[in-house]
Amino acid sequence: MYRFSTAVIGRRPPEPWRGKLTMIVNSLNPTRKIRIGISACLLGHKVRYDGSHKRDAYTSDMLSRFMEFVPVCPEAAIGLGVPRPPIRLTGNATRPRAVGIKDPDLDVTDALEEFARQKSATTNDISGYIVKRGSPSCGMERVKIYRHKNAMPEHKGSGIFTRIIQENLPLLPVEEEGRLNDPVLRENFINRVYVYRRWHQLVKEGLTAEKLIAFHTDHKYMLMSHCQSTCQELGKMLSDLSGKSLEECGNRYLHGLMTALKRRVNRKRHSNVLQHISGYLKRSLQREDKKELSGIIDAYREAELPLIVPVTLLKHHFRRYPDSYISRQYYLHPYPEALGLRNAL
Repeated sequence: MYRFSTAVIGRRPPEPWRGKLTMIVNSLNPTRKIRIGISACLLGHKVRYDGSHKRDAYTSDMLSRFMEFVPVCPEAAIGLGVPRPPIRLTGNATRPRAVGIKDPDLDVTDALEEFARQKSATTNDISGYIVKRGSPSCGMERVKIYRHKNAMPEHKGSGIFTRIIQENLPLLPVEEEGRLNDPVLRENFINRVYVYRRWHQLVKEGLTAEKLIAFHTDHKYMLMSHCQSTCQELGKMLSDLSGKSLEECGNRYLHGLMTALKRRVNRKRHSNVLQHISGYLKRSLQREDKKELSGIIDAYREAELPLIVPVTLLKHHFRRYPDSYISRQYYLHPYPEALGLRNAL
């Protein structure tokens, strides 16, 4: 029987819990490399239908410093070979067929779907996927679909492989390499990847009520920046776990968390969280420091500064005036700083 007050969820945990929970958080080291599935052509592998590649500089040069890529080419994996006859999507946008462009009798839909199902069942150590934009096997959205042989294409489809992966693993972070050029989408995806990895590490270690509450506590301000109502709802759910299945609660929690994290965060929401966090310094800072911090947050809200500036200033003050609760908040250190993601937000 577990029953926890909302104070545990919303504010500081009771004193006897702090040492244990801090140890749990520190064990989830965000600097360790994360395994990410990726379309092989994006790494420079010559696996495209014409024997070429589509090497992506950002993933190959930057993300590879922090992530261990697991390359996959569904079309090559099902035996089409390199080079191979090109394919395209035809028919209904929700369940299209993958057929040959020159030879319509070539239909590899079933083979691609089966390969995707096999991959879905063996991705326990994969924390996300980066897929090739526009690919009839890997594209995530707006892939060309030809309803009829001579019809103009509609940009309404998803690649066969990626569609099955997303259907079977709806909470797994998936993104196209082209969309990673958008600073907001890039930060959102990588943030979700790190959260997803931390969650599965937690489950691997053995989910307990204490660890579930600690996880929520440590992600409170991050979750609040994406959706305050979800943060409150999940906190309420965890406030009384008596007589409930811990596994079911964990699944519900993860669904709510990952769904909320898909939402883009605007400057207003970030500013609200920054102000909440700065409240923990109100008894420590001198008047001039408070005024400077408030001014920096206001300047960020007005798009005069990137997010990294107020976050760095807050970290500076908390190094001078440590707070055990704030030091655990992943909002302030969600991923390696060297990624530079908040420089463009």
